[in-house]
Amino acid sequence: MLDLVAKKLFLTRGKGVHQDQLTSFEYALRDAGIAGTNLVLISSIFPPGAKLISRAEGLKLIRPGSVQFVIYAKQQSNEPHRLMAASVGIAEPMDKTKYGYLSEYHSFGETEKEAGDYAEDIAAQMLASSLGIE
Repeated sequence: MLDLVAKKLFLTRGKGVHQDQLTSFEYALRDAGIAGTNLVLISSIFPPGAKLISRAEGLKLIRPGSVQFVIYAKQQSNEPHRLMAASVGIAEPMDKTKYGYLSEYHSFGETEKEAGDYAEDIAAQMLASSLGIE
């Protein structure tokens, strides 16, 4: 069995604007610094013992053409000036031998802060329930 457990994770963000949704997504990936990689979407577990590193440090570790396992939140619209947000929340347990959660959230009509707070709340709820805390 192949053992692919991340030891380091980093957060990045990007924004892309174009009339074509695929092109706007490409622009967002460029803005995030990860357009030259092959992205594989995975579910939302923060591995035990993994370290959250800076964006700058993380971008130095990836090579063009490499496969990157990612968790991302994405929001798109063709309406000009539409208020929208996408965010990933993180909840790490105090005991680093346990796993944590990352949550993806996207919305219309919410600010960046509102979406970020909600994403953090979702991740915290998932972590709490996994630890038997309701």
